[in-house]
Amino acid sequence: MIAAFVPIWALTLLGFVAGRFRLLGEGADRTLGGFVFHLAMPAALFTALTRTRLSFSGPALGAFAASTVVTMAAGFVLSRQIFGRKPGEATIGAMAAGYVNSANLGIPVAMQVLGDATFLTGVMLFQALVITPLVLALLDRDADRRLRPARLASLPLRNPIILGLAAGALCSALDWQPPPVVAGPLAMLGSAAVPAALVALGLSLTVRGSGLAAERAEVLTLSSLKLLAQPVLAYLFGLLAQLRPAELLALVVCAALPTAQNAYVFAREYGQADSVARGTVIASTGLSMLTLATASWLLK
Repeated sequence: MIAAFVPIWALTLLGFVAGRFRLLGEGADRTLGGFVFHLAMPAALFTALTRTRLSFSGPALGAFAASTVVTMAAGFVLSRQIFGRKPGEATIGAMAAGYVNSANLGIPVAMQVLGDATFLTGVMLFQALVITPLVLALLDRDADRRLRPARLASLPLRNPIILGLAAGALCSALDWQPPPVVAGPLAMLGSAAVPAALVALGLSLTVRGSGLAAERAEVLTLSSLKLLAQPVLAYLFGLLAQLRPAELLALVVCAALPTAQNAYVFAREYGQADSVARGTVIASTGLSMLTLATASWLLK
C-alpha cells in the first residue's frame, strides 16, 4: 500500500524542486493549478465516471459527513474561544479544519491508492452542495452582505470540477458512452490531470506567505484537526456504520486529505483570517503525505 504513494511523492517533489529553482517562472503554481482545475480535472472526472457504474454508499458518505460536521464545529469553537476570532474568521477556521482537498489532491490519491474515485464523487457533491453554501451563507451574514439564494444555487454550475463530475455522472446513470470524437480528446486531456496536479502541489509548497509565523499555533491546531482528528472521527463513525474494510479505507483516506485551497480563496474574498487559511492549506498539504500513507498502511 505504501508503494502506491511513491509516484505521488516523486511528482510532488519534482514540483517542489522546480519551484525552488524557479524553473517554470513566477506564478507557475497558479498557472498549472488553473490548467488542472479548469481543464484537465473536469475531463478526468468525466472520463472516469463514464466508464464506471455510478454507486454511492449511504453509510460511508454519512460517516464522512458526520466527521466533517464535528471537525468543523470544533474548528469554529477553538477559533472563537482559544484564538479570539470573530464569527467570520471562525467560519474560515472551521472550513480550514474540515474541508478536504477532494479535487486537486483527492483525485490523484484516490486513483493511486483506492483504484477509483467512486467514493470521492460523493464527497465532492456533499462539499459542493451542502458545506460550501453553508459556509458562504455564514460569511455573507457576518459581512452584512445580502444573502442571494440564486448565487448559492448556481455555485455548483460555475465550478468546472462539479460540471465535469455532473456530466460524467449523468452519462453513467443513463449508461451512455460519448462518441470517440468526444471521448478521445477528453481522455487525453484528463490523463494530464493527476501528474499536473501533483507538480502544482509541489510548486505551491515553495510559496511563502505573510503572517504564518505569528499565527503558528492557530495553524498547527487547525492542521491537527484536519489531518488527525477528522480521519480518526471518520474511522470511529465508519466502525459504528459497520463498513466493509474497503469502504472504511476509502472513508479514512478521504477524511485524511489536507485542507482545500477553497478555504484560502474564500478567506481572501471576504477578508477573514486569510493568512491563517493559507498557512493551514500549506501546512496540512505538506504533512498530508505522511498521514495519508500511515492511514493506508494501518487499514490495508
